[in-house]
Amino acid sequence: MNRKLKHTIKILLPLLLGVFLVWYSLSKVSVSELLVYAKQADYTWILCGMFLGLLSHLSRAYRWLFQLEPMGYKVKFINSVMAVFATYLINYTIPRAGEVARASILTNYENVPFEKGFGTIVAERIADLIVMIGIITITLFLQFDFIYAFLLERFNPLKMVLLIIGMVATIFVFTQFIKKSKSTLALKIKTFVNGLIEGALSIFKMKKKWAYIFHTLFIWSMYVLMFYVTSFSLEDLEGISMGAILIGFISASFSIAATNGGIGSYPLAVYAAFSIFGIAEEPSIAFGWIMWASQTLMIIVFGGMSLIYLPIYNRRNKE
Repeated sequence: MNRKLKHTIKILLPLLLGVFLVWYSLSKVSVSELLVYAKQADYTWILCGMFLGLLSHLSRAYRWLFQLEPMGYKVKFINSVMAVFATYLINYTIPRAGEVARASILTNYENVPFEKGFGTIVAERIADLIVMIGIITITLFLQFDFIYAFLLERFNPLKMVLLIIGMVATIFVFTQFIKKSKSTLALKIKTFVNGLIEGALSIFKMKKKWAYIFHTLFIWSMYVLMFYVTSFSLEDLEGISMGAILIGFISASFSIAATNGGIGSYPLAVYAAFSIFGIAEEPSIAFGWIMWASQTLMIIVFGGMSLIYLPIYNRRNKE
């Protein structure tokens, strides 16, 4: 398979999957039903959720400055903000192209070498991954009894034990194989893992490491709060438990990687999580669409403005 065909498949596959999932979602809850929920929704809470999402993006832009400063680059905050919003918008068209564009924006307007800018973005993603793992761990700890009872009810206990033993054994064997193997794949995996560890540890070597850690925790707190606050917009979700919110948030977060910006996959991921807690299908999918649409609208508006204003602002600044 040539490189051009691979690139085309990488672009088309998430788009086609997104279209299919949109169709599948609408086959479960019709457009007319979704419109009823949209009309009845309390937009005060939706706007609050959008504001919290905006705060998280501004914090992400500010956090980026802490990584660039030790390398000798004093990037303007406004350029960092516009680069972040442009990243999110571009990712809706071509997955992961936004990160490349974000580093390119700094190269064009702040004279930051591309490889250095891109390296900070990779380190940033590692920090985000660590926090996400932390959220999953806390959720499993808080909801252990519920999740255990849920799995016990639907799966044979003996099979579950054997599955866990099998998974642990597989991970152990795979780890040992990677350590000893000298194959190209094994070396790539080792390099990747070492990069993750090095990137994570580099945070603690920063001059403003505590400020960086604070903003990282703030960003993800805003993400969770945005999800929680927006749930108040629908009467049918009144009294929803924090466990449902956390599991719904985790499920929805992973769905964003499945399709461009989570189109189609986001509402279904929310429904899959909420169904564990016995929440009805219609309000779950409706909430997923409201949540996705409100945040997407914000990205389109601010991302579009950023792409238009970036050259104008920097041209004026030079003059």
